[in-house]
Amino acid sequence: MATHHLHTQHQRSFESNRFVYPVLSRRSNGISVGVNLNPDKVCNFDCIYCQVDRTTTSETRFVEFDQLLDELRSVLETVASGAIYAHEKFRDVPAELRRLNDIAFSGDGEPTTYKNFDELMAACADVKAALGLDDVKLVLITNASMFHRPHVQRGLEVLDANNGEIWAKLEAGTEEYYKLIERTVIPFRQILDNITAAAKLRPLVIQALFMRVGGEPPSQAELEAFCERLDEITRAGGKLKLVQVYTVARKPAESYVGALADEEVDAIVDLVKRRTKLSARAYYGTSGY
Repeated sequence: MATHHLHTQHQRSFESNRFVYPVLSRRSNGISVGVNLNPDKVCNFDCIYCQVDRTTTSETRFVEFDQLLDELRSVLETVASGAIYAHEKFRDVPAELRRLNDIAFSGDGEPTTYKNFDELMAACADVKAALGLDDVKLVLITNASMFHRPHVQRGLEVLDANNGEIWAKLEAGTEEYYKLIERTVIPFRQILDNITAAAKLRPLVIQALFMRVGGEPPSQAELEAFCERLDEITRAGGKLKLVQVYTVARKPAESYVGALADEEVDAIVDLVKRRTKLSARAYYGTSGY
C-alpha cells in the first residue's frame, strides 16, 4: 500500500513540473523528455504556425536551475524504470515505443536565447551520465539564430560530447518566404551562415515545416529554392544527416495556416531526395486540431 501511495505521488509530481515533461514523440519513435528553457514564452521568432499560446502569460517567468535539474532527474528515472506506463496518459503506448529516446531542449521559445545555455547543457549532461543513460540522446531543437555566440557554441560542444543531436530549423528557400513564415528581424543569411558553420563541425538534422498559407501550399519555385539552400550548405562543407519534412499537427498561431496533405509532404520529401541526394523523412499532420 505504501509503495502504491509513493508511486501515485511520483506520477502527480511530473504533471506539476514547470520545466520538464515527458511526451510520446512521433519523430523520436519513443518517449522524449522535454526541457523548457523559455517558460516566459519569449522567442526571437514569431512563426505563423507556432502552437505556443502567447495570448496568455506563464506563471513561471524564469528558469530555476536547481528545480529544473531535480525535475529532469525525477522524470528520467520514471521513464527509464517503466513506471511511467502505469500513468493514464502513457498506459496505451505500444510496446515498440516504450523506450526513452532523448532529452529535448525546446519549449515555449528559442532555447539558445537562455543566458546560461552552456552551463545548463553541461549540468543536464551530468544528470544523464549519473543515471547511466549514455544511449539517451540530447536533442537541441533550435532556429539556429544564436549559433554565432561563444556561450552557445560551448553548449553545442557539450552536446557533441554527450550523444547530442542538433535539429536546426530551415523552412524557406528565399528571404521573402522566410520573413512571411518566421516574422523576425534576424536576416535569413544569418540563419544560413550559422547552420553552415555548425554543420561543418558535426552533422546536423534539418527540420522543415511546410504548410498552407491562405489555402496555398509553398510554390514549386520556393521548394526548389529550399533545395538549393540545402545544396549551398553541403557545398560549403556542412554535413546534413537528415531533412525532416513535416507539417502543422496542432492548432497554429494564425487561422490562415493549415496542414499539408500527406501526399504533399511526400512530394516535398521526394523532391529533397532527388535534388540534394540527402536523406529525408516525412512526418504528417492530423486531419483536425
